[in-house]
Amino acid sequence: MNNVTQTTQTINNAIQKALDFLATYGLDKLERALLFGAGIVFVLALITGSIEMSQAWFAFLFRWLHVLSGVMWIGLLWYFNFVQIPSILNIPDEQKLAVSKVITPTALFWFRWAALATVVTGLILALMNGYFFSALLFGLGTWGQPTYIGFGMWLGLIMAYNVWMIIWPNQQKALGLVAASDEEKKAAARTAMLTSRFNTMLSIPMLYFMVAAQNVA
Repeated sequence: MNNVTQTTQTINNAIQKALDFLATYGLDKLERALLFGAGIVFVLALITGSIEMSQAWFAFLFRWLHVLSGVMWIGLLWYFNFVQIPSILNIPDEQKLAVSKVITPTALFWFRWAALATVVTGLILALMNGYFFSALLFGLGTWGQPTYIGFGMWLGLIMAYNVWMIIWPNQQKALGLVAASDEEKKAAARTAMLTSRFNTMLSIPMLYFMVAAQNVA
């Protein structure tokens, strides 16, 4: 056994011991895992002194919440488009009911509320940092950070509108959550899919400009 293999084995054993320890406190439950994560960040933030009662820190807090919400939202958007939609054609008919009745409604619940949380925290952040109106107006004709944030904000707002006003109402019909004929279900499923594809398309420039606003002068 070479040194690399020994090191890997040692690391794996340490991780396994940590998992076994946390498992005794309910790590298998999602809410416990989230509580553990919140506890870890709180303790580490206290130790490092990265918590302070200031306007700048609260702005950072909302930026962090904005990023967390965005990860959930875009992650589920990409899950639908990269995993579920391409895979559904390969799932046997007798198993598709589990996807449409269990997995998809749950994913859509977190998907739409994560979209709303991303927008709300983003707008609060823009207000706290004083660039709300300038960003909405794309920097008033001057290229720079407000322009980049403006593009990111507007693309995000369009995407969130699509989630709540197009994708979700049509998915309710397609999944049989509201009354609809077979023809209406088929049309609704196609509309929801195309809108989801449209949002995936917009997510690429949206993420570019959100990151550019923090890193491009």
